[in-house]
Amino acid sequence: MILLDLDRVSASRPGKALFTDLSVTVSSGERLGVVGLNGTGKSTLLRVMAGLGQPESGTVRRGRDVRIGCLEQRPVLPPGTVREAVGPGWEAAAVLERLGMGPLADAHVGTLSGGQAKRVALARLLVDESDLLILDEPTNHLDLDAIAWLEDRLVNHRAAHVVVTHDRHVLDRVTTRVPELDRGAGYVHEGGYAAYLEGRARREDEAASTESTRRNLAARELAWLRRGAPARTRKPKARIASATAIVEGRAQAAARTGELPMHYATPRLGDKVVELHGVGHAFEGGRTLFENLDLDLDPRERLGLVGANGTGKSTLLDIVAGRTQPRSGRVEHGPTVQLGYYDQTGADLDPAQRVRDAVAGPHRVAGVDETLLLERFWFERDAQYAPIGTLSGGERRRLQLLLVLAQRPNVLLLDEPTNDLDLDTLRALEDFLDDWPGALVVVSHDRAFLERTVEDALVLDGDGRAARAPGGYAAWEAARKLRVARPSAPSSKSRSTPAAATRAAPVRPPRSGPSPSTLKRQLKAIEREVADLERRKAGLHEDLAAATDDHVTLRRLGTELATVERDLTDAEERWLLVAEEGEATDPSS
Repeated sequence: MILLDLDRVSASRPGKALFTDLSVTVSSGERLGVVGLNGTGKSTLLRVMAGLGQPESGTVRRGRDVRIGCLEQRPVLPPGTVREAVGPGWEAAAVLERLGMGPLADAHVGTLSGGQAKRVALARLLVDESDLLILDEPTNHLDLDAIAWLEDRLVNHRAAHVVVTHDRHVLDRVTTRVPELDRGAGYVHEGGYAAYLEGRARREDEAASTESTRRNLAARELAWLRRGAPARTRKPKARIASATAIVEGRAQAAARTGELPMHYATPRLGDKVVELHGVGHAFEGGRTLFENLDLDLDPRERLGLVGANGTGKSTLLDIVAGRTQPRSGRVEHGPTVQLGYYDQTGADLDPAQRVRDAVAGPHRVAGVDETLLLERFWFERDAQYAPIGTLSGGERRRLQLLLVLAQRPNVLLLDEPTNDLDLDTLRALEDFLDDWPGALVVVSHDRAFLERTVEDALVLDGDGRAARAPGGYAAWEAARKLRVARPSAPSSKSRSTPAAATRAAPVRPPRSGPSPSTLKRQLKAIEREVADLERRKAGLHEDLAAATDDHVTLRRLGTELATVERDLTDAEERWLLVAEEGEATDPSS
């Protein structure tokens, strides 16, 4: 059954076409993931699909009596309490609990933060009966457990859905077709995230090949045109016009030119960076978030803060930055520290101010040309002179990133940096952090981003404990899954998993064996193996679901699945052994 049909629809913003003659059909059970650079019109497209906005041209058809639910980036809730907004019943209560809003069920919606309001709006949509869900960045403001739960919910939900998300794990798992918006044009890739990457790479290769052919032909035609004035007078006018068009032709401009220059000669960082001594904090009249926390950042620190919403991750970043004074303990900054803080709220910018004026104003960097800086941060001319209030959510976040990094920090604190940023910007940011010579502390619920950028994780458990977990985020997540799968296993191995690192570990004498760096490399290799096996396992489950009547295929897939599950268990056991050895050889353990 066709739920929604867009036929040659177009939309633009002042000075720029967003998409032109785009046609997309959504049928029952389909799962679409819309991708594209910030400012290409993804949110505009979703509003057109939901009937909240009209295209400038083209036709939108919706099936008879089709029920559509839409989650906007900044949703508006009806007045009343959270419980009243979502609805009565056990399912509503369960969904609120899963999204971390159970404790606030009786709070008035007017007291909620923007992130809390979005979680309530998401719960409201998931509880309602809809034929089509249209979701704009649904994973923003969700913690890791809530994102994993939402993935499962969308995979098993009977309604079709169209989703815009930066989360590559979500795109890879829950989408079956990917519409891409690129420089005013639309492309639809049959398949999930991998199909989109392959299709985009193929299109860019074809464009490069076409331009190479045009250049060769232009060289020949130019030589023909230059064969003297007398000869030219006898040349057919049509041939002259064709040759001129070829010579003067240009390849389509790249979507983004150059690399994103995230830093300019980052100042050298001394041995002392940021030290926390016995730090503890609690909200006024509330529970203790963490206590007796000692933390010594290394000049090349790559630390991720992980934990459920409300465990104090952003508060800890504020304490590290000196924005918040801890209730106990002290914080010391080294004399060479130049700190940059990319927070969730963003700079306090005037929505009526032009982008160019914001960069050239109090945030101006001496000796740096504003036009070049804006272009290298992928702000085209129309965006440079646009009021900040007209930018998309992702463009505003990219402007915030520009303003923070233009100050040339050597200690960078990132609080949910992936929210609203497009996939290209995320990859550029990840590549930059690979080689950046400063210290990094990041709070993120984007699993792919954490896997790429952090080497260690500091786990906040919400009960006042915070401690490092060996092996970084991926190791902590793998061990946490294993602990959930084997809750009754009391062996010594379970005490050495990253999930248990928030408990005080017994002091162990050092023993000979591989170096800490060797063990860390081994852990990372096993983590990659575990991730690959988990992807194969998920793919086999999908194949099994699709082969319900083919008994020969079912038997073959079942055998493959058993092998993969056995290999996955072996890999997890090896990870535990290496992690335990790393803990034993670590002098701080």
